[in-house]
This record gives sequence, structure tokens and C-alpha cells, in this order.
Amino acid sequence: MSILFEAHHLCRSYGNITALNLPFFSMEKGETVALTGRNGSGKSTLLRLLAFLEKPTSGTLHYAGNMEDPRREITLLLQEPYLMKAPVFWNVTLGLRLRGAGMAEQRKGYIESMLAVGFSDPELMAGRGPGELSGGERQRIALASRLILSPSVLLLDEPTSNVDEASEKAILNVIRSLSARGVSIVCATHDRDIPPALGAREIAIVNAKP
Repeated sequence: MSILFEAHHLCRSYGNITALNLPFFSMEKGETVALTGRNGSGKSTLLRLLAFLEKPTSGTLHYAGNMEDPRREITLLLQEPYLMKAPVFWNVTLGLRLRGAGMAEQRKGYIESMLAVGFSDPELMAGRGPGELSGGERQRIALASRLILSPSVLLLDEPTSNVDEASEKAILNVIRSLSARGVSIVCATHDRDIPPALGAREIAIVNAKP
């Protein structure tokens, strides 16, 4: 395997507050990594940096994929899924529309991604609004909206937090399936059962003062 991410002396500060101070981080292409650590250790901050949604205050972060726009290869699922006030179909296919996909591609991607996250009847869900969904359903739909883009790298922030048992099982099955297909995965979690359940290499994040 080859190195996907490599970071040295990675620091992210907000004013006088240091959110992340990481001497070294690396992972290989196709690897599954679980980030563990206490609240405030910087797990979520590291995910945003890996997604290139923020820039480090200091240090270096190298990504070995498409350097022109890494965000086309990387997608981040937040702990609190955000859905637009629109039907499920619209939410799941938004990314494809922004990339110029036609309706046939959108419908195909919608069906495949919804089946992947455990919805046996995607058509039944298509017209529902966010207010008609449970927390677990919203999380799975948010995940489907990432899967539809066929990412090379999937970043997950507490993906099984505050979901029902069925949704947790479906989400873990999706992650394992993606890992088996060679997708690189970084999952931040407080659940000690998640790293072994995913066969992940565990990295404990400790936000030591710089």
C-alpha cells in the first residue's frame, strides 16, 4: 500500500484555543482508521482538516490523491446530520446534481445508495421530509448522500452516536463493505466496540499543549 495522508506537527487553533496539536499522523490508501480520545482532544478538528474544509494553523498535511481538488475524492459525515428542508430524494441526490448529473443518473444513484444503507424500499422514502424521519433514518440518509458520490475517502464523526440498534448495524455494515472495496475510512468514535467491529487501526488522539 501507499501513503494516503501524512501530517507533521499539525496544529489548529481558534484564537487562543488550541483545538488540535498532533505531532504526527499517517494512514495508507485503503486503510480503516478509528480515532479515539476524550471530548476536546481534537478528533473532529482532525476530520475537518483531512476533508480540507479547514487549513491548519501550522504544520503540514499531505494528501496523495488528486491534488487539484481533494474534496472531490473526500467526503465527511458529521455527527449531527444536516438535511435540507426537502424530500429525501432531493437530499440524497444533491451532490450529483451539483456535479451536473442527469435525472437517470440521479435515480440510479439514489436507489443504489439507499439500498446500501439498509432501506429496503427507497421509492417509499423518496418523498418524505426530514421531519418524518427518526434520528437513525436521518443519519443513514446523510450517509447515502455521501455514498452516491463514490468517494475514495470517507470521514465519519461518531456515525453511530444517538441511533437505534438497526441503524447502527446498517451503518457498520456499510463501512465494512466500503472498506472491503478499498475505500479509505477514518472514523472518530467514543464507542470502544467500534474499532474492533470495523477491523480498524486505532489511533488515540491526545490534545497536548504546544
